[in-house]
Amino acid sequence: MTWRVAVALAVLCGALSAPASAQSLSQWGMWGEGAQLRASPSFLGVAPVRPPVAVMDGGGRPEIAPKAPETIAFSSTYEPGSIVIDTAGRRLYYTLSATQALSYPIAVGREGFTWTGTEKVSKIVDWPDWLPPEEMRVRKPNLPLRMTGGIKNPLGVKAIYLGNTLYRIHGTNDAESIGEAASSGCFRMHNEHVVHLAKLIDATTTVHVLRRLPKGVLATPAPAKGQDI
Repeated sequence: MTWRVAVALAVLCGALSAPASAQSLSQWGMWGEGAQLRASPSFLGVAPVRPPVAVMDGGGRPEIAPKAPETIAFSSTYEPGSIVIDTAGRRLYYTLSATQALSYPIAVGREGFTWTGTEKVSKIVDWPDWLPPEEMRVRKPNLPLRMTGGIKNPLGVKAIYLGNTLYRIHGTNDAESIGEAASSGCFRMHNEHVVHLAKLIDATTTVHVLRRLPKGVLATPAPAKGQDI
């Protein structure tokens, strides 16, 4: 046996006795992913990203009864029938008069996603579909292109659209987020609260989004229990 034949046999025997992960190096370079890479090889050694689901089912649409929030003393010059959002306080106020308002707890935009301004309600949609914007799908590639309205949909039972913006006041499928800075700029409410609010407003309602309540506005709990409206 010549020395060349001996070397060749030694290399062959070593390859046959090596573990599977080591054997994979000969075909797929230095990643050592074995069968996983053979199933979906790529020149980077990373499996291709799956395309997003086109349409996802949002689940059932149960009947959700409206629930009135607390009525509080609210001294301000805002027109009765207006919505005032206190981002810092994470509350939404619906003004009943110059001295009273309904006070709803909400979730607001997380850091970098808050905004201020004045808009008119443009429309109210029951069980809205959710179309995650492209920049959100870049951050979370597993999001669908569209989710049909339903109890699993993050927009909840109703969406109140603000002007021509992408922002909404809406219900939620994550009640634990209420009171937190958790959204991408929308304002989340408990589903039963957004149903209640939607009964009070229309396309003429003005929405004031504030960083915090002005110094002249006094919002304090009313001594009497809030009434259903």
